[in-house]
Amino acid sequence: MTSPDTTSPTTAGEYPGENPRDKAPQFVLPLVVRIEKAEPPARTDALETAARAVLTLLSDERSLPGADGEDGAWARAVRDWQDARIRKVVRRARGAEWRKASGLPGITVPGERAEVRVFPPVPLDGWPKELVKLQVSGTDLDDAGPPPAPDASVPVLWLNPELEMSAGKAMAQAGHGAQLAWWELDGAARDAWRAAGFALAVRTAEPARWAALTTSGLPVVRDAGFTEIAPGSCTVVADHPALRGRSYDL
Repeated sequence: MTSPDTTSPTTAGEYPGENPRDKAPQFVLPLVVRIEKAEPPARTDALETAARAVLTLLSDERSLPGADGEDGAWARAVRDWQDARIRKVVRRARGAEWRKASGLPGITVPGERAEVRVFPPVPLDGWPKELVKLQVSGTDLDDAGPPPAPDASVPVLWLNPELEMSAGKAMAQAGHGAQLAWWELDGAARDAWRAAGFALAVRTAEPARWAALTTSGLPVVRDAGFTEIAPGSCTVVADHPALRGRSYDL
């Protein structure tokens, strides 16, 4: 689906070799999308499900430090991963491959037809054997028609209209955008988003809207450029209603 993807969630221009996060041990967040031959999911459905899967893992009690000093089972891995670049890798599975992947610790998040399983972060070179075997290329996804305009009350992850990205790359970027929004929200806004089932939309912006979004102060994903696109490319703007009108130094 795609090869490893990374982003710098801080200052634009922090490309490979220049980012202090590169000095930390590198971890990756694995995401596996179920793609059966007969009924593949629609592209937008897969992107939105991947973004919600990232949020589901970040908010899961197993990913959080414990109030009583007992951290969740995944908390150390999540902390180590977020201390470095927030790498995500999307792979595809079907049939027996999907069943094996589903047997590993993780969370399966359903969409309209898509299913994405997210796993706790693993070292960059320490993938479970059940996931190492999964394909990283050879499949793309399409929408049957243009997706409808998103509800104004729902967070929207806007994709750069000038970039061509594979479905897997776009899934990872949508996950990055959701994560940046999550980091910027306060506790009440996080609770409300979680209670709403992490409702969100992923859409490609019109060029004029994109230009306005990238200067709006909303969180912007700038890709590190390891795969598919040039370093520093702005890929996603996270337009969460609770973040509009605030300013950021990303």
